Amino acid sequence: MGMTAAEKILARTSNLPEAKAGDIVYPRPDFVMIHDGVVRGAKEELDALGIHRVFDPERVLMVSDHDVVYVNDRAAARGAYNRKAAEAWGIKHFFDAGQGGHGHIFPTERGWVLPGTLYFDNDRHCTNAGGIGALAIRMGTEINRVLATGTNWTLVPKSVQLTIKGKMPHGVFARDLGFVIGKKLGPDGDFGVDIDYRVLEFAGELDQFSLAARISLCSTPTEMRAIGVFFPPSAAILEYAQVRAQRPFTPVYPDADARYEAKIEFDVSTLKPQVALPGGPHLAADLATVAGTPVSHTYVGSCGSGMYEDLEMAAGILKGRKLARGVRMIVVPGSEDSTRRMTREGLLDVFHDAGAMVIPAGCGPCASGRTGLIDDGENSISTAVANGRGRFGAKGAQLYLGSPATVAASAVTGCITDPREFL
Repeated sequence: MGMTAAEKILARTSNLPEAKAGDIVYPRPDFVMIHDGVVRGAKEELDALGIHRVFDPERVLMVSDHDVVYVNDRAAARGAYNRKAAEAWGIKHFFDAGQGGHGHIFPTERGWVLPGTLYFDNDRHCTNAGGIGALAIRMGTEINRVLATGTNWTLVPKSVQLTIKGKMPHGVFARDLGFVIGKKLGPDGDFGVDIDYRVLEFAGELDQFSLAARISLCSTPTEMRAIGVFFPPSAAILEYAQVRAQRPFTPVYPDADARYEAKIEFDVSTLKPQVALPGGPHLAADLATVAGTPVSHTYVGSCGSGMYEDLEMAAGILKGRKLARGVRMIVVPGSEDSTRRMTREGLLDVFHDAGAMVIPAGCGPCASGRTGLIDDGENSISTAVANGRGRFGAKGAQLYLGSPATVAASAVTGCITDPREFL
């Protein structure tokens, strides 16, 4: 039997001829990423063990993305500590606030995450790597061991293949599809598969999905406990990666006779605009069922919809229009590179002219309410990756999710609105 993409990547980095689901391997990742919120805990634990340097300062990315605009003393102290930690560890690639952006977006744009790459991350939304044909695995607190040794034992995950059939209708976007996939992967879903600690591998008619769309499709399976998502890279994706690559890379594709726990097919040709109802991104519903619901808080950004194409989608609807009275809108680019491009190409003016607030690149409100909070009794629609109770602060707020187009259309009308009315 052949190997899945995940098995191939883990076999390569473990210096093994093959790997199969259920094996325990010790891969040497191409690099390791650690985010701002866990640096202190990692350093204090390693210091207590007498370990004062990371395994390879050249292969560690330290990213400030959850706390970018310090809104309290605790955040400011954390940032100060992280800068000292980066110096003490000798980290060569420290992207402080204002220098990189969202850790699940800008490393792909800058050629760190490449087809065939494996990296370890403390944060679960590293599954975004699958959009370009890479594999990233969340280590959680085990990232401390990785920082010290360069590896950690890893259970090779099972893979589930999802074959996309048909073409996406006009005015329906990747986030819409992602919500439906999340629902069908849920405990009561039609697919009838368990995605917990599995890699969801896409197949089929994928050329219709840009890199930004693929990254959007990586977000909801993460919330369903997938350990990874993988798209076989197209010619266009390979070209994108080649001009940005920080190092040589070899793309990986699954074998024709690869072993999958399950194979699913889904026809997207009749899909309609969706929202995720309050409580989780898997609670997909046709937008029409909640159209007209008033909103006062809107937000475009997050690792689910923070690529430049997502911002451009929202700006296309906002251009020449104003936010509805009583609506506030927060726009968070996924990277500082996107912020500069927004300036060059006029998107910044579009957002400001509409009345939206553009804040520095990073996680934004999606980072559990660090910025852009909402009050009890308010309704929000956003492109956040999750909408559990209290995600944006107040536990009495109702949080809906939609595509960037849906969020922008809703910001203009003041209620949840089908974006096709503006296209």
